[in-house]
Amino acid sequence: PIQEATIPDALARRDILGRGRTGSGKTLAFGLPLLTRLAAEKPGKRQESLPRGLILVPTRELASQVHDALRPLAEVVGLRVAQVIGGTAYGPQIRRLSRGVDVVIATPGRLDDLIEQGAADLSAVRIVVLDEADQMADLGFLPQVEALMEHVPPKGQRLLFSATLDRGVDALVRNHL
Repeated sequence: PIQEATIPDALARRDILGRGRTGSGKTLAFGLPLLTRLAAEKPGKRQESLPRGLILVPTRELASQVHDALRPLAEVVGLRVAQVIGGTAYGPQIRRLSRGVDVVIATPGRLDDLIEQGAADLSAVRIVVLDEADQMADLGFLPQVEALMEHVPPKGQRLLFSATLDRGVDALVRNHL
């Protein structure tokens, strides 16, 4: 149901606020439109290696699940996907970003660190997904999420998915949708 309710609007470039339980199909609800749009849009020459899609998630486990679900689909349409997560070495993530990616799936803390180091650039991001926004609020990541949103062009599409719409999620909605 979450896919049926959101995919048409996401493909029409509307901002989305989707609520659904864990395991309800939210990953494909945001992932399929994101990949479809990015595959259809060619990046500008200056921005070829910069990410055009950003998916923020609260945990590295969820980042791995989202990455595993979307990577094979991205490869079919010629897109490059990378994980940027804490608890792992910086070097491989920095090298992956420097080679160029279309979509970054990240935890807020590690992405913030890489931006501070000059290893990540969000200036070409057209679509931002905040997945499990309520869990990000519970874990105290909302200040980092807000700071990261300052690095993303303001006119892009925003897709916010959450199991609940409380615990600070309303502030994200007001500020970014």
